[in-house]
Amino acid sequence: MPKILIIEDEAAIRRVLVKILSEENDTYQVEEAEDGLVGIEKIKKDDYDLVLCDIKMPKMDGVEVLEAAKKIKPEIPMVMISGHGDLDTAVNTMRLGAFDYISKPPDLNRLLNTVRIALDRKELVVENKMLKKKVSKNYEMIGKSADIDRVKDMIDKVAPTDARVLITGPNGTGKELVAHWLHQKSERFKGPMIEVNCAAIPSELIESELFGHVKGAFTSAAKDRAGKFEAANGGTIFLDEIGDMSLSAQAKVLRALQESRIQRVGSDKDIKVNVRVVAATNKNLKKEIEYGNFREDLYHRLAVILIEVPALNDRREDIPLLIEYFANKISSQQGTAKKSFSHKAIKLLQNYDWTGNIRELRNVVERLIILGGKDVSESDVKAFASK
Repeated sequence: MPKILIIEDEAAIRRVLVKILSEENDTYQVEEAEDGLVGIEKIKKDDYDLVLCDIKMPKMDGVEVLEAAKKIKPEIPMVMISGHGDLDTAVNTMRLGAFDYISKPPDLNRLLNTVRIALDRKELVVENKMLKKKVSKNYEMIGKSADIDRVKDMIDKVAPTDARVLITGPNGTGKELVAHWLHQKSERFKGPMIEVNCAAIPSELIESELFGHVKGAFTSAAKDRAGKFEAANGGTIFLDEIGDMSLSAQAKVLRALQESRIQRVGSDKDIKVNVRVVAATNKNLKKEIEYGNFREDLYHRLAVILIEVPALNDRREDIPLLIEYFANKISSQQGTAKKSFSHKAIKLLQNYDWTGNIRELRNVVERLIILGGKDVSESDVKAFASK
């Protein structure tokens, strides 16, 4: 039920506003405050979906109320009520964060329309905040170690910006999870998240895959085709294993980053794109630059922010949590009863050398669930973990 607060020193106007809102929608819960000080106290103590606030009031005027309210609960839409002589001030309040203003005496249709739009916007803002905090179950980042906490903190700081990010770390550490968190916690979360595995695409096809092509650009180009950059417009493109990208493709990616424009293979027409680029690699790109395999100017464009994902061997304290997570997930996927791992089995797994990192641990947990006893024991680990 939407909750609306009316801050107005004239009792007659308060009554009119309450009457209009109540008759329009009997689900509105409307409260009153006779001056700005009372209004601010109410905002501190309660949650409102909308505040209607007069501009000229004794004790505390509407501009002061607006500024104070925005510091206390910035997400509340504030609609200012202005007299004829307050219009300049009313317009000014928009610069201070007011949602809108209405003039006295209030026009019925204008008032109700403004209220409806403001309430819809409030609901959307709250929904967006909740969605940003929630990352898909498929991309959970499990662990409480200091190393993984540093990665999570970095994501929280960087995600709301449009800064380009280079994610480094060995194979199997979960670099793609970091990329998905960056997207889902960003302002682009409603846009597409397009993944490109640069190592899996033949070098002669990578440019067409990234930038598209026009009909006849090469032998098999039977029709025009958009590339991944166009598909990611308004969202994020994740260039995984970018260290394996050809030098010619690197040059085109560099241009796309510099100019926010691309050209399809076989065309000289520029296409504007609005894309955030997140890249990942398991290679030491600085060494690849020395070997002549990677462009230094592209590296500096990509590595505005560097996030290094730790190897599993560097955060062994997270292994029990990961085992529990994978055991639950695998049992759920297979429709079988969950198996517990004995304390000795977990300790043994913690001491293994996880060269394949989290990906390898997940495979081992699945193998133990399938081949182990009713509960996974130390002997099961010795028999089936293949270490």
